[in-house]
Amino acid sequence: MCWMVALGLAALLAAVAPAVARPALESRPAIDETLSAEPEAPFWQGAPGVFAEGDVFGAALPVLRTEIRSRWSATTLYLLYVCPYNELNLKLNPDRVRETMSLWNWDVAEAFLAGDMAHPERYREFEVSPQGEWVDLDIDPRKSKWGDPGWNSGFHVAARIDEAHHLWYGAMAIPWAALIDGAPKAGLELRANFYRLQGPPPYRALIAWQPTGKASFHVPEAFGVLRLVGGP
Repeated sequence: MCWMVALGLAALLAAVAPAVARPALESRPAIDETLSAEPEAPFWQGAPGVFAEGDVFGAALPVLRTEIRSRWSATTLYLLYVCPYNELNLKLNPDRVRETMSLWNWDVAEAFLAGDMAHPERYREFEVSPQGEWVDLDIDPRKSKWGDPGWNSGFHVAARIDEAHHLWYGAMAIPWAALIDGAPKAGLELRANFYRLQGPPPYRALIAWQPTGKASFHVPEAFGVLRLVGGP
């Protein structure tokens, strides 16, 4: 009898326990316009930001502190990365028109976004390089461990390198149709994490907004939240 009472009490406590508060990037509304990777552009002024300040294990990387900003419209989710660097690791003969598979072998900024809060293990991966190359993948363990290379989100990118200040900027415009069913609205939350790969081997930095605790970005249980605020 005592064990039944104990189980009942445990279930009650679990039911009333507060949900874990996850770090969040708030995305504010915007009017659609041509994608810009310029942080001083009017489109990005006043956009909230978060910082990826360490590696995947949580070790501080102050020189590589990366800012991520976001805005949203009825059709599109926008992201901007401001990326300090020591030395760039760039692919020769960049292709800005066609998808570049294995782009993660060079310097990139990445967004992992899960539109289904109940299933963060099913997410979409988006990457942009300092040269404006791109790749997108549908990560769903029910289909493939490494994602579907044939999936096409229809997203767009922009990028620019500022050699004088050792900065590069990358922007993404991701259609909502690639992330969720239906229309976005204020209050919508996505599970999310933001990453960078920086520098040539063997000293590549694996930069993460939310540390994963592993030498990998593919740890959905570590994802934070991207939250829409305001209204388009």
